[in-house]
Amino acid sequence: MKNIPKIQSWFWLVLIFLLAEPGCRSQESKTIPVPVDRPMSAAGSFYPSDPAELRALLGNLFSKAKPASTKDVIAIICPHAGYEFSGIVAASSYNQIDPGKQYDNVFIIGSSHHVAFMGASIYNAGDYQTPLGKIKVNLDLANKLIKENSVFSYNPAADRNEHSIEVQVPFLQYYLKKSFTLVPIVLGTQSAESCRKIAKALKPYLNGNNLFVISTDFSHYPPYNDALSVDKKTCDAILINQPDRLLSTLKENEEKNVTNLATSLCGWTSVLTLLYMTEGDSGIAMTPVYYQNSGDSKYQDKGQVVGYWSIVLSKKDKTIPALPGFHLSNKDKKELLKIARTTLEQYIRYNKTPEINASGFSEILKTPSGAFVTLKEDGILRGCIGRFTAEEPLYQVVQQMAIASSTQDNRFPPVEAKETGKISIEISVLSPMKKINSIDEIVMGKHGIYIKKGTLSGTFLPQVATETGWSKEDFLGHCSRDKAGLGWNGWKDAEIYIYEAAVFSEEDSN
Repeated sequence: MKNIPKIQSWFWLVLIFLLAEPGCRSQESKTIPVPVDRPMSAAGSFYPSDPAELRALLGNLFSKAKPASTKDVIAIICPHAGYEFSGIVAASSYNQIDPGKQYDNVFIIGSSHHVAFMGASIYNAGDYQTPLGKIKVNLDLANKLIKENSVFSYNPAADRNEHSIEVQVPFLQYYLKKSFTLVPIVLGTQSAESCRKIAKALKPYLNGNNLFVISTDFSHYPPYNDALSVDKKTCDAILINQPDRLLSTLKENEEKNVTNLATSLCGWTSVLTLLYMTEGDSGIAMTPVYYQNSGDSKYQDKGQVVGYWSIVLSKKDKTIPALPGFHLSNKDKKELLKIARTTLEQYIRYNKTPEINASGFSEILKTPSGAFVTLKEDGILRGCIGRFTAEEPLYQVVQQMAIASSTQDNRFPPVEAKETGKISIEISVLSPMKKINSIDEIVMGKHGIYIKKGTLSGTFLPQVATETGWSKEDFLGHCSRDKAGLGWNGWKDAEIYIYEAAVFSEEDSN
């Protein structure tokens, strides 16, 4: 149980003793079982067993759900409580998916509520049944994963009464327009190392051709306002996309001794597995879509609630925008990254600005242009400074901003020599700014913003919107308050400019 928050383990073990069948022993098998379709166990309790009633309820949930705001979805984090409690949040996750996209498989991953066992169980005994009909399980792929990875098995008891997988299936049947096959995976492990092994086996399938559904609720049983705080902190830890940060956050939540908090993430092993698959992948964006807890349902019991988050993972648009008069080639980008890296190393270690031989540079690199240099250490911002316009050529601006971001960003102490090997560099080459008359002209993830009123001003690069998952109002509010010093609503009577950026990093290059 090393490195595992003890309250998570306590909660999980209590559920085993309360819910497991008396006298039932967990059995695992690497053999291919006799085909038997999985019968429904949650119909009639978590969702209606009557097909017409179920379809009507799903239609109502989707009508209230958050509309699509993302594209190229590869995974969703989705609650698994009764539809009356968490259905709108769940539908908000599914609403982000293109219903017409052809997914080869849908991997549904949920943490076991009933049975203790090592690793994970993949259902390979037949197909899945719901009131809306039968959905095929990809038995060939299930058997392949079990055969090739010791961390997988088939455990009949693991799936028998497990609702975390089953409750997701009717949403898929109702929403997706094209056929797909299921890969249902129940995690019985309480080991972070086992989650890492599961992630390693599944990561090749997180490729855009398959959809991953991570089934989990958030906090269990704290009062309403405490749930809001705990669930926001847990969500923020997930969005950072660092498994260790999630584990430490769960531990911190536990140590606060929040009233009645049994767990802050009941499917933490499933989410941890996802983060091990996505950790360090700069091409994936995590976006929070919608939050509610059971206190927001029609029953409105706010004394003890369960929290639900909708979070979506999508592919970032890697297309470099065509800036007016610019087209940065891969060679140009590599040259600029090399300049920034060499300058960072030599200036910090030796207080020396290296000379640059520009004889082989393209005309683009010799053209004056604004640019920002962003430094990150272990994925966390370590410095960012830039300028919008310049009289010097682009390559010189990048060199100057590499020095400035490492030594002059007053939010951070100057970078030390021992840190340089841990720091990654990102460069944003800017297009000319355009003043706008309406915030409707702002395209989130495409446009950076520059807010100015009198002598006060502040900016956010385009990628900030993608990395934070903020709404447009949050994007403007944070920039106005945190960057320009104008207050949360200061943007409403300020000048607003937009610009685009060609963004590239050492991680992308590697």
